[in-house]
Amino acid sequence: MLEISYIRENKEHVIERLAHRGFDGREVIEKIATADENRRKVQTTLDRNLAEANQMARKIGELFKSGQKDEANALRAQTGELKESNRQLESEMHAYEQELKELLYHVPNLPHQLVPTGKTAEENELLKGGGEMPQLGQDALPHWELAQKYQLIDFELGVKISGAGFPVYTGQGARLQRALINFFLDQARDAGYREIQPPLVINEASGYGTGQLPDKEGQMYHLERDDLYLIPTAEVPITNLFRDERLSHKEFPVKLTGYTPCFRREAGSYGRDVRGLNRLHQFDKVEIVQVAHPDASYGILDEMVEYVKSLLDQLELPYRVARLCSGDLGFTAALTYDMEVFSAAQQKWLEVSSISNFETFQANRLKLRFKDEHGKSKLAHTLNGSALALPRIVAALLENNQTEQGIRIPKALVPYTGFEWIN
Repeated sequence: MLEISYIRENKEHVIERLAHRGFDGREVIEKIATADENRRKVQTTLDRNLAEANQMARKIGELFKSGQKDEANALRAQTGELKESNRQLESEMHAYEQELKELLYHVPNLPHQLVPTGKTAEENELLKGGGEMPQLGQDALPHWELAQKYQLIDFELGVKISGAGFPVYTGQGARLQRALINFFLDQARDAGYREIQPPLVINEASGYGTGQLPDKEGQMYHLERDDLYLIPTAEVPITNLFRDERLSHKEFPVKLTGYTPCFRREAGSYGRDVRGLNRLHQFDKVEIVQVAHPDASYGILDEMVEYVKSLLDQLELPYRVARLCSGDLGFTAALTYDMEVFSAAQQKWLEVSSISNFETFQANRLKLRFKDEHGKSKLAHTLNGSALALPRIVAALLENNQTEQGIRIPKALVPYTGFEWIN
């Protein structure tokens, strides 16, 4: 969430930047400013009372030592009244702090200056991509038909076992999944990321820590009996490793990677665009997460984008990079780049990775701080990216590499699959 001190000192700028992403924030920012002012007034009174109480306690001790018991007891009675007043003030403080927290939880991050103005994904800024566009004949099959033809994925069996959006991978399809996971993890480790295997469920505090709550509760699977949530991405448990932690600037950058299944309701998704692997309730993904010094985070964001590009180059997939516009930017992000691969049979671009800098937005919720070179405590910057999400990668690999002899496996994957062709 946004820092209250920043809002206090830059109120009009905050309102202007929120408007840039289509969020009318004047009313809520005014409420935040009022609650903050009230809280600070109460805090000033409470601090003064506590100082007075300390002085009275010392005076009482001195009076007892000098034998002035009556005066000491009279003064002690006054301290009782002061303590009751302080209890009321502390209660007011708590109420204002809770009001501030609830208000701040519903305010999105401020977009970086590089974020282009726009309302929908069509207005995202397209940047230079890479790879060669495949040339397929008119009889090219979409991946869901290829999956059936080569017995790679059984969507109907998934419906029988769980429901729509839970595919069953079989034979070479299952081996391709495992190969991609291992390939992505190995690449991440070679790039200096430490591998983490986190839990697949999170508590409410973790959801609030990275901003899934209260923004995306409708998209997460909630285990009501235990008040736990199935993770929508490995970003959530991995980033929450640092909740309530204080790092040293010497530890930066912290680089972590992890593979997990991911679970999302994806409510309201219908039609051809969600057919096959295009949109699922359960899917596999390798995530990369960094915790960084604020001065270095945007250089690190660029490095993460280049790293994901390198993965797509090795998979021989044509891709493009999109800088998300203000209307398409996620609630917690300050700046996001999407990586999209071209699906030749579907003749469309499929998002396979989002790489974001959250600046201090998550760190403020997490209370994730570091001591700088001068010993001053500051909020860290957090970043994360998909490296990569498997379903649409698999879809593009199957469609783009189909031939009359079968489906060709990219050279970089062959040591992991153990086969060069699906046929």
